[in-house]
Amino acid sequence: MMKRRPLLVFTVLWVIGSGAACLYDGWKLAVIAVGLILLLLAVCQWVGAGRLFTICMLFSLCVSGSYWEWHDAANVSDFESVLAAEESTEPIPVTAFGVISSPVEVDGDRADFQVTLQRADLIQSNHPVVQKQADPNDSMMLNTDDIVMVQVKLLNKTELEIVNQWQRGDRIQLSGEMQRPGVARNFGGFDYLQYLRTQKIHWIVKVKGSDQAVIEPPDSWKLSHVLRWNDALRDKLGSKLDQLYGGIHAGYMKGLVIGNQDDLDPDTFMEFSRLGLTHILAISGMHVAVVVGCLLFVCTTLRMTREASLTVVMWLIPVYVLLTGASPSIVRAGIMGMIGLYAARRRLLKDGLHILSVAALAMLVWNPYFLVNVSFQLSFIVTAGLMIFVPKLMPLLAFLPRWLGGTVGITVVAQLISFPLTIYYFNQVSLISVFANLILVPVISLVVLPLGMVSLLMGWVWMRGAGWLAAVTEWLNHITFRIVEWMNGSSVFMTLWPSPSLAWILCYFVVLYALLSILNKRFKNPEGGQNGSNDTEPLDGRPPWGGRADLSGVDTLPIVGRLAGALRWRGFLRASHHIERYAPGAAIALLTGILIVLLYSGYQSPSTQGAGLVQFLDVGQGDSILVTTPSGKHVLIDGGGTVNFRKEKDAWKERKAPYEVGAKVVVPLLKKRGVHQLEAVIMTHGDQDHIGGLLAVLQEIPVKSVVFNGTLTESASFRKLMLSAVEQRIPVYRAGAESEWKLDGHTEIRFLSPLFPESGEVIKALPLIKEQNHASLVFVLQMNGSHVLFTGDTDQAAERKILQHLEGQSQDDAASRLAAEDRIDVMKVAHHGSKTSTSAPWLNAWKPTAAVISAGVNNMYGHPHPDVVGRLERFQSIIYQTNLHGEIQMRIKNGHIETRTKIP
Repeated sequence: MMKRRPLLVFTVLWVIGSGAACLYDGWKLAVIAVGLILLLLAVCQWVGAGRLFTICMLFSLCVSGSYWEWHDAANVSDFESVLAAEESTEPIPVTAFGVISSPVEVDGDRADFQVTLQRADLIQSNHPVVQKQADPNDSMMLNTDDIVMVQVKLLNKTELEIVNQWQRGDRIQLSGEMQRPGVARNFGGFDYLQYLRTQKIHWIVKVKGSDQAVIEPPDSWKLSHVLRWNDALRDKLGSKLDQLYGGIHAGYMKGLVIGNQDDLDPDTFMEFSRLGLTHILAISGMHVAVVVGCLLFVCTTLRMTREASLTVVMWLIPVYVLLTGASPSIVRAGIMGMIGLYAARRRLLKDGLHILSVAALAMLVWNPYFLVNVSFQLSFIVTAGLMIFVPKLMPLLAFLPRWLGGTVGITVVAQLISFPLTIYYFNQVSLISVFANLILVPVISLVVLPLGMVSLLMGWVWMRGAGWLAAVTEWLNHITFRIVEWMNGSSVFMTLWPSPSLAWILCYFVVLYALLSILNKRFKNPEGGQNGSNDTEPLDGRPPWGGRADLSGVDTLPIVGRLAGALRWRGFLRASHHIERYAPGAAIALLTGILIVLLYSGYQSPSTQGAGLVQFLDVGQGDSILVTTPSGKHVLIDGGGTVNFRKEKDAWKERKAPYEVGAKVVVPLLKKRGVHQLEAVIMTHGDQDHIGGLLAVLQEIPVKSVVFNGTLTESASFRKLMLSAVEQRIPVYRAGAESEWKLDGHTEIRFLSPLFPESGEVIKALPLIKEQNHASLVFVLQMNGSHVLFTGDTDQAAERKILQHLEGQSQDDAASRLAAEDRIDVMKVAHHGSKTSTSAPWLNAWKPTAAVISAGVNNMYGHPHPDVVGRLERFQSIIYQTNLHGEIQMRIKNGHIETRTKIP
């Protein structure tokens, strides 16, 4: 294969070299590079590759890594020379001049776009970095071509009309504050800083009000006008689809036809995502194939020659790529389509893998950061997998009609190939995803998509006819949505996977390729041999066809065949024939077993090796703690939540997909860490910043029980949460003082609060308590010989009650055991470090060795309060804060606690 497909091998080595440079640096990269070079030389020597071929492959491996390093080293902001000396997170006042270089996206009360700067004036203030670099009486001017992300906060509804007129290519002067993008604050969490860096963006400029931005149209024609016109045309196409389709159908058809997912209903997207159908909504090769087919049909109808048709369609593909947003997947499909059409016109290149290789090389040379783009990875890997694996799978599907066998083969291979990347990035796979794709993809790609395109084009010339087509399309969409909803009706088929390692992914592909290769040969030649060999013929020491006993042609056992021919030993030859006959079956069984073991090991949560974990997630201004017991059970304490003070008159500020900490932070982290099921969700109390994110948890993660403080609150979040638990038939338990819960042989929870007068009696009705802090659950987690105190948002009055209760019950066995403990190892400080909690008597009673404060960065409440921090310092407690350290993880084993933080 190396000699037959040199371009493919060259591209693979380019990807390997770039990947190594991306993953490693310094001495590790040097060691990896030497190892890869030696391995490549050994392989080339083994296959007998020529000197020129070997040099070319070495060139690809070495140059790709060097090119990545050079490109990455050059990706530095011009501001670094001025501001990098200080790692301050304080915003810097700035007046910037530049050109808008991306479409302006308006969502609710915010407009987002990119600006290519020409000049920036850093306005002097109290910022220590700027003061060190310039005269305090003047501003610092910097000429730069940096690209910055601009976020304009709209102050009133009338500003919507203003920003909607801004276009790519407009000159802009804006005044605001410049700051660095946020880093990942949880282990395995989304790193916005790194994401923007791959787009060569290093700074965010935040502007308050559209009046802080002065816009002027371009004064002369530039190449960027093409993109400006393209944006305007995309807006017009979107408006036409809005006229043709109503409700959620409009956003759905925008995503399907022109690749604009801004108006796609979030619930619809989530439903499609659970079944692995989101690739339908991402413009890709399927859409290009439909467009090419339609255009060729039109050209044929117009009686154009074959060469003219191919040429016209080839030059129209870039137009379609621009119109649909030019994502990596559509760029890949567009390049491949153009090369394929050119090759068909000239009758030159016919190998799809070569075309794919040219597309990959072109994109990676243009921008090496495409390599870390999820869309790029899925697009190329799935496309290559279809070319390589479908022919190997088709003999296994020979019993099906040809048209059905082809559809099944493509669908199954696409799912098998995308599986590792799907679980790595999204951590979930539906067991009925293959069936969903098999049923829905042909209908959507061959019927709905063409109807949508035709209705869009017809809408410009005959609106009534376009409306008829749109009505049929909506009817089909309605059926599609109902099928998707029905398939998602049960969570039984949804599997959650932790993100696998790179080694696991490589092993999966190798085993899958080997297994399908052997199955392919077995089904092509059921007798187990080649060249018409028959195992039933007598073995007299000579092959059935005469001559020397040479079995080197047998693919299954070439080495044994050569040995048998050399030895001319009847007994060995007979044994080799038996091995040849049964070896494929044994190999299939062995590879199947390896694949099962791989899948089983990949599905398991990472082992804690007998240790317990307490993970204080950074959810901003809120609480969320994931506890993993030594036996592997998971308990989630609170789920964070975004507090919304918006009034009804400000409904226009609501965003299409508002940030929700449960769906954006907690659920992805639980999935990524292999949490297949939560033993319990503990709600310390009903405040939004503790339970707001739990609704998403109950909807996405199987939960065995919900534990709460036995009180009701009038909040909408609390009602939705309890209703969701009832609908899913999740048991709900009330906890309070003197309740105990043993999770396993090494883990136990003892509840200390809330204390109610009716404690111990049958409660006829749960009390309604508006101020929930006082009624927070307070409990001690005993695990592997260590003690962690969780306090919710309890106040000092509740602290006094708990201490008095423990003193009054000192003769009770449970209370005596608790009082006998020398001290608490870790205390989760109550109410995010508010001065209304964590009194001196409370600290004196527990004497915590370490304290954890969960508070948001630059939160409006000023948490944690200096008095609380001072009291903790006086008790010599080690203080950890999520606003300073990000996520805080504590590994507990044999009474010893190891702590690590995401931000040192």
